[in-house]
Amino acid sequence: MAAAAECDVIMAAPEGPGEPESEEEARREAESFKEQGNAYYAKKDYNEAYNYYTKAIDTCPNNASYYGNRAATLMMLGRFREALGDAQQSVRLDDSFVRGHLREGKCHLSLGNAMAASRCFQRVLELDHKNTQAQQELKNASTVLEYEKIAEVDFEKRDFRKVVFCMDRALEFAPACHRFKILKAECLALLGRYPEAQSVASDILRMDSTNADALYVRGLCLYYEDCIEKAVQFFVQALRMAPDHEKACLACRNAKALKAKKEDGNKAFKEGNYKLAYELYTEALGIDPNNIKTNAKLYCNRGTVNSKLRKLEEAIDDCTNAVKLDDTYIKAYLRRAQCYMDTEQYEDAVRDYEKVYQTEKTKEHKQLLKMAQVELKKSKRKDYYKILGVDKNASEDEIKKAYRKRALMHHPDRHSGASAEVQKEEEKKFKEVGEAFTILSDPKKKARYDSGQDLEEDGLNMGDFDANNIFKAFFGAPGSNFSFEASGPGNFFFQFG
Repeated sequence: MAAAAECDVIMAAPEGPGEPESEEEARREAESFKEQGNAYYAKKDYNEAYNYYTKAIDTCPNNASYYGNRAATLMMLGRFREALGDAQQSVRLDDSFVRGHLREGKCHLSLGNAMAASRCFQRVLELDHKNTQAQQELKNASTVLEYEKIAEVDFEKRDFRKVVFCMDRALEFAPACHRFKILKAECLALLGRYPEAQSVASDILRMDSTNADALYVRGLCLYYEDCIEKAVQFFVQALRMAPDHEKACLACRNAKALKAKKEDGNKAFKEGNYKLAYELYTEALGIDPNNIKTNAKLYCNRGTVNSKLRKLEEAIDDCTNAVKLDDTYIKAYLRRAQCYMDTEQYEDAVRDYEKVYQTEKTKEHKQLLKMAQVELKKSKRKDYYKILGVDKNASEDEIKKAYRKRALMHHPDRHSGASAEVQKEEEKKFKEVGEAFTILSDPKKKARYDSGQDLEEDGLNMGDFDANNIFKAFFGAPGSNFSFEASGPGNFFFQFG
C-alpha cells in the first residue's frame, strides 16, 4: 500500500499581506496538529495520527494535504470507505494533488470498484506520466476486472470452484470488497464447504449486521445443512433489509416448499399411505437439486417407502443416490444393505455393513455385519433348498415330496437313451438332489447347514456318498435293481426287480 505508506509534509504558506492574524494562527495551529499526526503515523500509531489529522482539518478545513494524510491513515486502519471520502475531498480541493488521486484509486480498488480506480490512476498519469506506482496500480485494476468477467461466466456455468479461485485472486487486490467475498461465500456454500462460507459471511456481518447478501449466504448454509427453519429466519431478515433480493426470495420460497413437502411425506408414511408418501418425496426432490443434504434424506426416505412396497431394486437405487449425495449418510447405507440382504446380494450387503461398522463401531452394526458375512458364506455353497425347489422354511413332508419328484426327474435310467452330454448333466443333478435330501432331511445337519457351518469341517464329506443308495433307501427297496420303462410317449415308470 505504497500510496498510503507516506503522509504528506507540506509547509504552511507564508503570511500574505493584509491577512488577519487569527487566520495565520489557525494555520500554524493546524500545521502543528499535522506534524504531530505525522510523528504518530511514523510510529505506526494510526489511531493517534487520525486524531491529530482530524484536529488539523477541523482547524483548517480547506487544506488538501490534511485530508490526504487522514485518508492514508484510514487506509492503514483498513477503513477504506471513510478513507475514500477523505481522498475525494482532497482532490476536490486540489485537482493536481497526485497522491490524493492515487489514494482515491487505491480505495476504490480495495473496495472492488476497479473501473473507478482505473479512472483515478489514469488521472495520475495525466499529471505525471512517469508515475510508476500509477502504472502498476492500473495493471492491478485491469487484472481485477478480468477476474470479475471470468467469475461471472463461470458462475453461469456452475463452475463454482473456478469462481472461488477468481475471487481469491481478486481479493488480493481488493481486500475490502464485500461483493467479492459474498460471491466467494455463496460458491463455497454451493460446493458444500459450509464452515468456510459461514466464516466469510459472519466476518461481513460483524462489520455490517444489515448486509442482506451476507444474511442470505448465512441462511443458504443453514438451508443446505438441512436446518431449514433457521435458514428461513435469515432469508426473511435479508428480505427485510432488501425486499427485492431475488436470491433470498427464491431460497426462502424453496425452503418453505421443501419443508412442507417433506413433512407431508413423513406424515403419509407414518399413516401407512406409502403410495402418497412416494409421490410427495418425489415432488420434494424436484424443488431444489442444489440442496444436497436434504435431497439425500429424501432419497433415503423414498427408498424406505419402496422397500415397504417391496420394490427392492428401486429402493436400492434411491439409497445409492442418497450416498452419492452424502457419503457419510449411515442410515442410507443401512437401508441399502438390508435391501441387498433381501435380494440375496450378499457381497454388496457385506460391503455396506463394513462401511457402517468402520464409521460407527456399535454392537448392533457388528452383528449386522456378521449376519451378512454368514449369508455370503452360505451363498457360496450349494443351495440345497434351490436344488430341491423348496422354500427355506419347508416342512419335512415338503422336503420328502420335493426329493421324490426331483430324484425321479433326474435319475440316470430315465435318460439312458439321451446323448452322453445330457446323461452326464442329469447324473450330476441326480447326485446333487441326493446331497440336498441327505442334509435337509436330517434335523442336525440341516441346522448346521442353515447356520452357515462348513459341513465338510464337521466330518461330512459329501463326495463319498452314493446317490443311488439314498434313492433305494427312500423308495423302500434296498439292494434291489430298478429300471425305468416307457408307458407311453414321453412317460416313464420305474420298477424294482
